[in-house]
Amino acid sequence: MSALRAEWTKLRTAGDLGRLLLLAVAMTVAVGCGTAEAVKCPDTGCGEDAVRVALTGVTVGQAVVAVLAVLAVSGEYGTGMIRTTLTAMPDRMAVFAAKATVLTAVVLASGTAAVLASLLGGRLILPGSGFTEAHGYAPLTLADGPTLRAAVGSVLYLALVALLGLGVATAVREAAPAIGIVLGLLYVFPVVIGVVQDPEWQRHLQQVSPMPAGLAVQATVHLDALPIGPWAGLGVLGAWAAAALLAGGLLLRGRDA
Repeated sequence: MSALRAEWTKLRTAGDLGRLLLLAVAMTVAVGCGTAEAVKCPDTGCGEDAVRVALTGVTVGQAVVAVLAVLAVSGEYGTGMIRTTLTAMPDRMAVFAAKATVLTAVVLASGTAAVLASLLGGRLILPGSGFTEAHGYAPLTLADGPTLRAAVGSVLYLALVALLGLGVATAVREAAPAIGIVLGLLYVFPVVIGVVQDPEWQRHLQQVSPMPAGLAVQATVHLDALPIGPWAGLGVLGAWAAAALLAGGLLLRGRDA
């Protein structure tokens, strides 16, 4: 419990991290609402997934979440405070678990706010873009099972991105390389998928890449056409995050601070 209180105090009193959380929420909502305004659904129908349109901002907000997670660790290494932390609490795994718990709780809270605001914005904006009941689109509501799953999954997605960043930052220690690795894992795979010409290879890459697989949880229509199922896709991101946490934890325990 003392480790949790200490990590919460450090995160709460770090002004830059608090501003990054607000930025993540703001960017997620702004991009989602902007996309809902920009995408038009004509009378003939558009075939778009209205929920995914409203939640488009997650693809941008995740970058801020990843940076926040990295800075939560690298900041301590940069200032040398990690030595003080580990002197006060010699159980390194307890410290690591406390960091992960506090970071997850904070991102879950901010992610919930961002996702709910994005869906509310989509509910208000999308009908003006042609996403009406006459075109086969009911108003967005959490009472709809697939929409609820996409909302919950998006929040969990952001939390897993944060844990991925935490694991990489603990392993690498320095902010710039860690941020580069995490953002590369998230955004380079889609670029590679777009370059690959073979449909089968494209499908395989989509099934193993953190962002395309993880964001499958947002899909609410045409699920049979997805390269990977919604929850299975989120599980792929979970596996990447678990691998990063394992690597970070082992290195934290086995080397000097």
